[in-house]
Amino acid sequence: MLFSRRAFLATALTPPQVRCFHLSASPEALVADPELPSVVRAAGVTDVWIGGYLYGHWYYTPERIAAQRKVWERAGLRTHVIQIPLGHPGDSLGSVSGQPPLTPPAHWKPGVRSNGKRQWGTSLHEPATAENVDAIRRVAAMGVRRAFLDDDFRLAQGPGIIGGCYCDAHLAEFTRRYGYGPAVREQLLDAVRARRLDAVVRNWVEYTCDQLTVCFRAIQKGAPEIDLGIMVMYLGSEKAGIRLEDYRDVPLRVGELMFDDKSFGRVKGKTNELFSALFHRRFTTAERAFSETTAFPSNQLSAANMAAKLAISTLADVRNTMLMSGVTPIPRSHWATLGPAMRNQAALHARVAGHVPRGPFKHWWGEAARYVGDDNPYSLFLASGIPFEVCYQPPREGWAFLSGADSINTSAVAVSRKTVPETLADLYAFKHRIRKALTDVPFVEDDKPVVCSWLPTAKRVLLWNLAEAKETFSLAYGEKRRDVTAGALELVEVEL
Repeated sequence: MLFSRRAFLATALTPPQVRCFHLSASPEALVADPELPSVVRAAGVTDVWIGGYLYGHWYYTPERIAAQRKVWERAGLRTHVIQIPLGHPGDSLGSVSGQPPLTPPAHWKPGVRSNGKRQWGTSLHEPATAENVDAIRRVAAMGVRRAFLDDDFRLAQGPGIIGGCYCDAHLAEFTRRYGYGPAVREQLLDAVRARRLDAVVRNWVEYTCDQLTVCFRAIQKGAPEIDLGIMVMYLGSEKAGIRLEDYRDVPLRVGELMFDDKSFGRVKGKTNELFSALFHRRFTTAERAFSETTAFPSNQLSAANMAAKLAISTLADVRNTMLMSGVTPIPRSHWATLGPAMRNQAALHARVAGHVPRGPFKHWWGEAARYVGDDNPYSLFLASGIPFEVCYQPPREGWAFLSGADSINTSAVAVSRKTVPETLADLYAFKHRIRKALTDVPFVEDDKPVVCSWLPTAKRVLLWNLAEAKETFSLAYGEKRRDVTAGALELVEVEL
C-alpha cells in the first residue's frame, strides 16, 4: 500500500485516538430534538446507547428500539442498548412526561431493608433473573452486540448502605447456607447497625454478592453474543452486592455521584468523584473502563462543570466517556461547550494513556471500607498538589489517608500513624511539614486546591485546577521551579 508524503506525516504525527465519547439517549430525547444526532456527532460522540428493558417493563418496546437505532445509525453513530434490570429505590429516570414506570410490575417482590422497611428496586427475587434473561435474548435478536446493565444492578439502596434483602425468605436461606441458629438474625442486624465487620456480616455480604453474580452470569449466558457490562454506583463494592473481582473481564462503568452543580461545585465533590473512579479502575483495564459522566436532573449540571468532569477520566485513564442525563436529554446548549472540551481531553489523553501515576500520597480503599464503610472517603489529599498513586495492596510506604472502617483495620495502616483532619488547611500544613521529603518528586508549593498527577514514564505532570477561576501554580521539582497557569477547572500538562 502506497502513502503520499502528506498522508504519511499526518499518520506519523497524529496521536492515536484512545478516548471515545458515548451518549446515553432515550427515545424521548429524539422526540424532543430530531436534530440531536447531527449535533452530538459534530461534537465528537461516536456511540449511542438506547434505553431498553426497564425492571420488568418493555416501556421502550423492541420495535421502538429498532426504529431508534436506524435513526442514529443513519447519522453515522454506532448503537447499543442499556437495560435497567432491577429498578431503583427512587426516580433515576428524570422523565419530563412522567410516563416511564418507576417500580417493577406487581408480580415482582419488593425488598426489605435492614430497618425492616419495604422498598422497590435494588432487590433480587424471582422471576427478575428469568425475565431479564428473556429480555437480553430479545435484544440480541435485534442484532445488538453491546449492552450495559445500569446502576440499579446492585443490591443496596445507595452508597454506604450494607445491602441485601433482609426479608424472611432471604434470612432463612442465609441461615441454612451457613448453618446458623435463629439468634443470628439479631446478631446480623446489630453488626450492620454498628458497621462491625465480624464473621456474620462478612458471610452476609458474600451471600449477597453471590446472588448478584449468579444473576449477572445468567443474563450473560442468555445472550453470549452480547458484550455485557455493568454500571457501578459511586464507590460501589461488596456491601452493595458488587464483588468487583467477578467483573474484571466485562465493560465497567466507574461510579460517580456528583450529578449537579451543588455537589460537584465543592472541592471535595470533585476529589470524591476522582477517588471513586481511581478505585474502580483497579478492577478493569483502561480500554474496558467507561465513565458515568452524568447530569441529573439533566439541567442541574452546568456545561462548564460537565466539561470539567471529563478531566476525571483522563486522570484515571478511563478510555470511554459515557454522557448521561436520565430520560431527559442534556440541554442542547451544552454541546457548544462539550464539543471543544471533548476534543481537548481526547488529544491530551492520547499523550498520557497507559502511563501510571506515581507519588508519595497513596490512594487506598480497603476491605473494611468495601464491606462495612460509610463511603465517605478521605479524598481531599488529592487536592493537596502532591503526587499520588493507586495501591492494589495496603501501602507500606508514603502516606495513606484512611477513612472510617479502614482506619481501624490494622492490616491497612502504615507503620506509623499521624492524624490529619480532612481540611485543605490541615493538608497544606502537613505538606509544609513533609516538604523536605519531597525533593525527588514534583509538587505544587502553593496552598491552592489542585490535583497533581505525576507520570514519570511520560515525563509529564498533569495539574487539574479545582478552582472556578484562573490560577497560577508554582511547580517544584528538586531545585527547579516553574510557574504554571491553568484556567478555571482546567487540566493542563507540564513536560518535565
